Amino acid sequence: MTRCDATAVRVLIVEDTPSRNGALTRALQVRGEVVVCAQTVTGAVSVRVVSREAPDVIVLSLSTDDGTGQRFIELVMALRPTPILVLSPRIENRQSLLAIQALVAGALETLPTPTQWNADAEAQLRRTIRRLSTVQAIRHPRGHLARSARRGSTPSVRQAVVALAASTGGPRALAEVLAGLEELRAPILVVQHLHPDFIDGFVGWMSRESALPVEMATHDQILQPGHVYLAPGHKHLRLAAGLRTELSSGPVTLHRPSADELFRSVAVHAGSAGVGVILTGMGDDGARGLLALQRAGGQTFGQDEASSAVFGMPQAAQQLGALSSLLPLNQLAPAIKRASALVQA
Repeated sequence: MTRCDATAVRVLIVEDTPSRNGALTRALQVRGEVVVCAQTVTGAVSVRVVSREAPDVIVLSLSTDDGTGQRFIELVMALRPTPILVLSPRIENRQSLLAIQALVAGALETLPTPTQWNADAEAQLRRTIRRLSTVQAIRHPRGHLARSARRGSTPSVRQAVVALAASTGGPRALAEVLAGLEELRAPILVVQHLHPDFIDGFVGWMSRESALPVEMATHDQILQPGHVYLAPGHKHLRLAAGLRTELSSGPVTLHRPSADELFRSVAVHAGSAGVGVILTGMGDDGARGLLALQRAGGQTFGQDEASSAVFGMPQAAQQLGALSSLLPLNQLAPAIKRASALVQA
């Protein structure tokens, strides 16, 4: 075990299989601003090592996707919340299934394991470690559920989060759906592809039609159950940790706000408590994000072809296998209410 310098970021390396490869340790420690305090393998003993060492950041190195890493993350976030970076050769980007599973479980960041640690890869790793060391980790909902299950107690009530996305023909469809959501006890995040000049009028229209209060989303808002938050023009709307909103100009995508960005964020921060709905629209924005949400255990719905002005977006999601159900427009609001009630039952 290396003695930790007080000025260095203290890192614990955890692996899902024992390894004698010191390349990761060398990549971390080469400049001296990061110190590896201990190394262990996933399992109950590794959680005790986390408690004993109290590292600033955990680097979880995964070579398989058998679920051991995800269980480790959930246990850490329940017992001793610590920023976790997941490295794996099975991760290509943040949309990779293993990356989504890790983020849903409570990890803060994921990176692909390079085939060879060169100077650029080492520098990126250390930059990420330094950034994560400044983040205060919070107890993750899935970790709470895992801990409660072990004690045999009743899990705490989860908060459902609803995400709606639409494009061509969307405002009329959204108006009908929002009108049918009376008494819904979940926050609703909405992305509508629309020119920024029309956003104010769109907010006013939805406010008149909706059974729930409607407002333009602002950055770092705490979401309230039974409220509707509309994405502003030229900003992505995402769900962030702690049931907060996140507005961002990046990444630059064909559509901004992007349905994919919204749905992916709900997959990460709500997981199985997320409800995603894709309405009429041209193109395929939202299909991959809905697939991420479905893989995270969320419930996903699409507007059927007969009731859609343009079936492009729901059809793209259907072809990816990202939809739990394809429903007529007039059945979507009841489906959302049922799905939300199941989450919080």
